[in-house]
Amino acid sequence: MVLYRNRRAHAKLRAMQRRTLLALSLASAGVLALAGGAASGLLQPGLDAGGRLSAAGRDVFSAVGRAVLDKSLPQEAGARQRALAGLLDRVDALVQALAPHAQAELSQLLSVLASAPGRHALAGLGQPWAQAPVADLQQALQGMRLSALALRQQAYAALHDIATGAYFADPATWPLLGYPGPLDL
Repeated sequence: MVLYRNRRAHAKLRAMQRRTLLALSLASAGVLALAGGAASGLLQPGLDAGGRLSAAGRDVFSAVGRAVLDKSLPQEAGARQRALAGLLDRVDALVQALAPHAQAELSQLLSVLASAPGRHALAGLGQPWAQAPVADLQQALQGMRLSALALRQQAYAALHDIATGAYFADPATWPLLGYPGPLDL
């Protein structure tokens, strides 16, 4: 009798997993259909032909920088803008050093995130990246980080790691970390 109950429970679990997978597949197909349908008119490349951030890519990374580096960026508006411009320059340098397939994947991610349907579906952000307040950006990124969908988590990790890596690659930011710089040997 116990074996029968376990088989029955196992069958229910498998049916539930199939329904969950089917629902996820349908949701993914819907997102892809929205993104694919929008591709002709709404998607802009995330990177230009030279492997540099496009205007759309710059908007996404500037917003991610504002959110992730909020307490590390200078508070004065002019200095903050210069720090973000330097971040974008270093992101460009980092991206140009990536392998072509990694550049293509990043360009696709930035293209989807820069479109309204992709921004809503992947980041859960209602406003355009450049216009969203820092608190909304942080909430959207946190939602991606804690999402049950691996795709959203991977997108968050890529954005976070590129933005923070590029920002803290500048020796002027090292004191914020308490890092004195490389030792003279």
